Amino acid sequence: MIKLWELRSVAFARAVFAEFFATLLFVFFGLGSALGWPGTSPNVLQIAMAFGLGIGTLVQAFGHVSGAHINPAVTLAFMVGSQISFLRAVFYVGAQLLGAVSGAAILQDLTPLEARGNLSINGLFNNTDAGKALAIELFLTLQLVLCIFASTDDRRTDNIGTPALSIGLSVAFGHLLGIHYTGCSMNPARSFAPAVITGNFTAHWVFWFGPMLGAVLGSLIYHYILIPNTKTFSEKLAILRGELELEEDWEERDIRRRQSVELHSPQTMSKIGMTEKV
Repeated sequence: MIKLWELRSVAFARAVFAEFFATLLFVFFGLGSALGWPGTSPNVLQIAMAFGLGIGTLVQAFGHVSGAHINPAVTLAFMVGSQISFLRAVFYVGAQLLGAVSGAAILQDLTPLEARGNLSINGLFNNTDAGKALAIELFLTLQLVLCIFASTDDRRTDNIGTPALSIGLSVAFGHLLGIHYTGCSMNPARSFAPAVITGNFTAHWVFWFGPMLGAVLGSLIYHYILIPNTKTFSEKLAILRGELELEEDWEERDIRRRQSVELHSPQTMSKIGMTEKV
């Protein structure tokens, strides 16, 4: 039985709104960077950097509020990894889709007709068939999910750096390859938004199944092979049902991250070396 206590939480409402607003901004800026203006056209590096910088910025801005998933596939990966409840996942995905469509609608309204084109919709390009596109999207999302879990894992004691930067680079990394095949989705909400606005759903299923399968596979690999999850089956079931409160203590987490950075800084390592010599 699914527990509904989260619906009474102010923090939960803020998190859902954060997912809506962050996805709105991501789609607005991301799709906008790929528009073909008269006399000029965006290159692959420009688009990859725009999407990567966008995600990095938004993770930094909203990560402490909702975790900054900004992607239904990432939310699914977190649910499979027993980090959020089913109820939270449903609300997050709904907020992400609504935010994405809102961002695409605003972009279309503000963009001159001659520059709108197909609103940077994902598709099958350069003779890529649906099967190959599915595989590409699977691998693109797989590496993103692995990066997200590795960058935000509280169990790590080494210097993990800045998760927002790592995740943003992972998104840019995926775009450098994926643009040539599918326009690079990695995110069903990013594909859903322009499809709704333009009414073009050609091969749209690819941009749901590919990222979702990649996200599930990435979550299983990370939590069951690379860094096995220590939670019992009962605990995982309780988390899925929403019986356990998993609100992150983001301040404590930030303190641990800063301590890790300081511990592995050149100055600290130098001091340790001098102490050992003495």
